[in-house]
Amino acid sequence: MPEGPSVRKFQLLTSPFVGQVVVKVGGSSRKINVSSLNSLRLQDSQVHGKNLYLAFVASKDPLGPTAEETGLQREAASGASSAQVCASEKQPQAEELLELQNSRSEPPDGAEGPSNWLHFHFGLFGSIRANEFSRANKANKRGDWKDPAPRLVLYFENGGFLVFYNCRMQWISSPRADPASDILSVEFHRGQALDALRAPRPICYTLLDQRYFSGLGNIIKNEILYLAKIHPLTPGSLLALSDLERLLDCAVQFSSAWLHSKLRGAGLHPQIYQKEQCPLGHAVTQGTLGPSGGLKRLTWWCPQCQPEVLPGDGDPPPVTD
Repeated sequence: MPEGPSVRKFQLLTSPFVGQVVVKVGGSSRKINVSSLNSLRLQDSQVHGKNLYLAFVASKDPLGPTAEETGLQREAASGASSAQVCASEKQPQAEELLELQNSRSEPPDGAEGPSNWLHFHFGLFGSIRANEFSRANKANKRGDWKDPAPRLVLYFENGGFLVFYNCRMQWISSPRADPASDILSVEFHRGQALDALRAPRPICYTLLDQRYFSGLGNIIKNEILYLAKIHPLTPGSLLALSDLERLLDCAVQFSSAWLHSKLRGAGLHPQIYQKEQCPLGHAVTQGTLGPSGGLKRLTWWCPQCQPEVLPGDGDPPPVTD
């Protein structure tokens, strides 16, 4: 699943098209009527964690908000939801179900007003391309070289276009925004995140909780736990405050560095994720970890570099206020 840095890059690809009118549409989506986007103006583009939101208004709507008004609306929304870069998650099923329950399959007539947002969730392999289509880099199981089919294609008045692959789309009334939980937001709330990390449950579960670490996914989880030398199953309540602070620093710094790497067109070079050995040459352990009844994710760790902390074993005392 594309994590926060990837979705931030997707949003940057859409930004140059803000203010332009859609003149032609295409794509295979059956969830929305893609033709309903024809002649609408892309009014705004926002990213929150792993989710992208695009606002559309009628192209000739005299009441459509100005860029300044849109910015004020965004600040107001952020303020209300806040009251919130080392080195497919929160109970994501419940979060995504809530989003679906509060969404519409189609926008109202004309998609008038700034509250008509198309929400994109990118699953495991979703992506966006600007002014180019994705091409097959290998044959499929049938031996055919078939290009990926886009879910949505938006052609704009300046001649450019956006292509969306492997994503789920829903019309919603407004973005679900909490910048205080977004690890790549300047409004990220460290105190709130530290409080969450202190919970007496395995630290790897907490890190994927999008209520406190929006945009943090499985790759980031594995990498920052290794960088901070913390075993994924260690209860956060057994870790010293200095360990939690270091882990939080790793989360922010690694995510920011990954984003900058993406913007330069460079790839990620993980130290532990999907590795058989850690950088020091130790054998890496792999397991499927997650809360009972919740989503479980493949996890990699080095038992030597990341020793598990258990109650009463003489390791750092629980964190206290």
